[in-house]
Amino acid sequence: MKKNLFPDYQPKHNRLICVDSDGCVFDTMELKHKECFCPATIHAWGLQPISKYVRDAWEYSNLYSKDRGRSRFHEILLVFDLLARREELREYDFQLPDIAPLRKWVESAPLLNNEELAKQEGPVMEQALRWSLEMNSRAADMVEGVPPFPGVRKSFERLSQQADIVIVSATPREALDREWNEHGLMEYITLLCAQEDGSKKECIASIKAHYDQDNILMMGDAPGDQEAAEANGILFFPILPGQEIKSWKEFCEVGADRFLENRFAGEYQQELIRRFDKSLPDTPPWESK
Repeated sequence: MKKNLFPDYQPKHNRLICVDSDGCVFDTMELKHKECFCPATIHAWGLQPISKYVRDAWEYSNLYSKDRGRSRFHEILLVFDLLARREELREYDFQLPDIAPLRKWVESAPLLNNEELAKQEGPVMEQALRWSLEMNSRAADMVEGVPPFPGVRKSFERLSQQADIVIVSATPREALDREWNEHGLMEYITLLCAQEDGSKKECIASIKAHYDQDNILMMGDAPGDQEAAEANGILFFPILPGQEIKSWKEFCEVGADRFLENRFAGEYQQELIRRFDKSLPDTPPWESK
């Protein structure tokens, strides 16, 4: 039997909109990954001699590929795998750190967050915790004053009168609290589901029983958001990377009404997913040449 993550949750409306945060509501993906997370990764894992290739791998995996938006713990494995395939590292005779204990934890742990990571033993896991905490610290120092995408507030103001809006994100709770409160968006939110609570799939599963399945919509900018929606049998509206303003404009003018009027499923949903699938590559540019 699946654990109910939010046993005290009480819906206010008969419709539910689940919404991701970074890259979906806020234009923070480039800032966080390029200025905070990638530098923290280079520093914490001793990758300074190959920093150029780390940046290539990190930005591709986290920003410009179909793996965009996954948890940092999954992303670090993907980045190391990309680096291991690069001929340039062999030419430099650079040995990547052995992260086998971290890989085993990521692939087997039921919950991936700093609290669980802190319970693990061994030098690699201690290094991983320092890395993850450094990422949080750099983001807390750097990320401020980044407003929501145009169209977000207008959508929330309207839809919060007819639907419960729940944040479903892999971002740590502290960052979500800070960023959403900074811009006065928490007043529209019924529940905040953060990294500490579980995966997006699990968070949605814990609250969807309060609603008819056709009355639940997930909004996100990454394939992982689509996967979480499909795993729970709910609707999905993609915010296209690089076309976020246009996506929110379409949601305001078309998608929201279709959702409220039960005209979202079918051809319209399929067209959105077709566009989304074309928006991100699945092969690194240095491998496709």
